[in-house]
Order: sequence, then structure tokens, then C-alpha cells
Amino acid sequence: MIDKKEIKRNYKRTPTPMGVFQIRNLVNGKIFVGSSMNLPGRKNRFELEFTMGITMDHVLQNDFKDYGRDNFTFEIIDNLEPKEDPAYNYKEDLKTLEELWIEKLQPFDERGYNKKKVR
Repeated sequence: MIDKKEIKRNYKRTPTPMGVFQIRNLVNGKIFVGSSMNLPGRKNRFELEFTMGITMDHVLQNDFKDYGRDNFTFEIIDNLEPKEDPAYNYKEDLKTLEELWIEKLQPFDERGYNKKKVR
């Protein structure tokens, strides 16, 4: 017998995958690096934004329009493991992890779609 309440409880206890992702242009190799507390949700948002033409990054949107959906991939490049404490705030950890990947990959100018931060 299937216990629907137990299945629901287990689902709610399952942590949502979080971490750093990149959107890769397969034609010119440019990437966008970002992070999310909900990677599956961020992938869905990527699909919707570009399909609807509502992304905030106009250069990336124009390339998406020019090259087509099939020439872009959404890739998870690092996962953040959940802590035991259910109240733990992951925002700073994600920000730091994203900054490390941006430093490593340098996705700026001809290499990517990220904007350099002014200090």
C-alpha cells in the first residue's frame, strides 16, 4: 500500500539542488556564470526567459535569437551541499562559490556574458 502522506513528507525533506551553473553558447564558446538556490528552477527560468525574449542580458538574448535554442546549454558546474541545520542561510556561501568560479573562468568580454564588477 502506498502511503501518500509519507511520500509527501519525504519530498518536502529532500533538499533542492543548489550551486553554480553556466549557460554556454556552443557556437562561439561564450558563457554566463551564475548561482541559484534552486538549480532546476533556474534552468526552467532560463528556458522561459529566452523563449519569451525577456532576459535582462541583451547581448546573451541577441545571441540566443541569432543562434537558436539548440546552440545553448545549461550546465551545473558546482553543487553546494546542504547543511544539517534547516534554517541555515546559503546566500553567502553561494555568492562566494559563484565568485570563485567567475574568477576561475573569467567569463567577460569575448569569453562570456558576465559583466565585470566596478570596485
